[in-house]
Amino acid sequence: MASTQDQNASLPHVVIVGGGFGGITAARALNGMPVRITMIDKTNHHLFQPLLYQVATAGLSPADIAAPIRHIVRKQKNTKVLMAEVTGIDTVAKTVQVADHQPIPYDYLIMATGARHSYFGKEQWSENAPGLKTLTDATRIRERVLSAFEEAETAEDERVRQELLTFVIVGGGPTGAELAGAIAELAKRALASDFRHIDPRRTKILLLEAGPRILSGFPEYLAKRAHHALEEMGVEVRTDSAVQDIDDMSVTVAFERIGCRTVIWAAGVLASPAGQWFDVPTDKNRRVQVLPDLSIPNHPEIFVIGDTATLTQDGKPLPGVAPAAMQQGNYVANVIRSYVLHRERPAPFRYKDKGNLATIGRRFAIADFGKFGISGFPAWLLWLGIHIYFLVGFRNRFFVLAQWAWAYLTYERGARLITKLNARKR
Repeated sequence: MASTQDQNASLPHVVIVGGGFGGITAARALNGMPVRITMIDKTNHHLFQPLLYQVATAGLSPADIAAPIRHIVRKQKNTKVLMAEVTGIDTVAKTVQVADHQPIPYDYLIMATGARHSYFGKEQWSENAPGLKTLTDATRIRERVLSAFEEAETAEDERVRQELLTFVIVGGGPTGAELAGAIAELAKRALASDFRHIDPRRTKILLLEAGPRILSGFPEYLAKRAHHALEEMGVEVRTDSAVQDIDDMSVTVAFERIGCRTVIWAAGVLASPAGQWFDVPTDKNRRVQVLPDLSIPNHPEIFVIGDTATLTQDGKPLPGVAPAAMQQGNYVANVIRSYVLHRERPAPFRYKDKGNLATIGRRFAIADFGKFGISGFPAWLLWLGIHIYFLVGFRNRFFVLAQWAWAYLTYERGARLITKLNARKR
């Protein structure tokens, strides 16, 4: 018997590249429409990136914040999933080039390929200062952090021990601030009584920001409260501190060499190479400058969304956050629906900013709603509820909530596993 996909081979084919927030939202919004959908991603899972730092600091396991893409769209009869790496787009033939696979034709194409780390031309720093964008990044950082404590426990040289117990986070945005707070809690609470020859409470944590203040995307009064909260947790926050060099044993800032063995990069992002596959303008971060309907010039059938795209609204570029990608995914699905059903096209895309949140530790957060903002424990409860709500799958929500509740009561971290030898140096 022919499959549903074969029977509907004449329907318009929508290819979605990327299984992140934007891609998954677009696929869901097209469920039940008279189209065929092919989702392509080089991994088999959708990742809840806002909680990656929890995996990196042993608060959660990788499976808690990821779900198989096939499972997410399993009830969508018009959707199939391909785990493969896209290598290019032929806009003339209207095909997606895929490694080890025949070109995939499309009628409509949605590019939602996200972003990676930007080292501002210093790519050689990546080996000693990993960034945080994937589960592989998170487990790599977790193993480096935990291995640093293990090596410090057996180090005989006091200078080496101190370098092992010094952690430097480069970048004072939400990811950097959240990582700094989480490592502080891990060292000064969760690990405080686990070792015999070192005192993890003496761990030195530095948050370096090149700009005049951390959390520049938030109002200054909220950023100052977060700054103060980090300092109360024992984090040394340095602003106006651009990194000059990074090697395997130190970071250099303002000609000061800081001895440390663990550096985490949270200072910048660069759009995926997908933007280079189209002959269209891009910004300095390689993001495609899309039209008001999120399509690209001269190709109304190609849409670019999420961190791969840039669009100015009210004089400012849209933020590279999950809510923006999700709203764009819904919008693009509506545009495609209007084409397929021969209906009036929707008005130009407009992002509705519903607020911005960042958390510092297990009981402090800041929340900006434009006209007003809140901070402290109430903001942390709001952050907790929103993140649990947007996690994909009941299992993920239940287990994450249970683990957070246990960690809140006991300060314990349940995912403190080191699975590779010499993990800190890999």
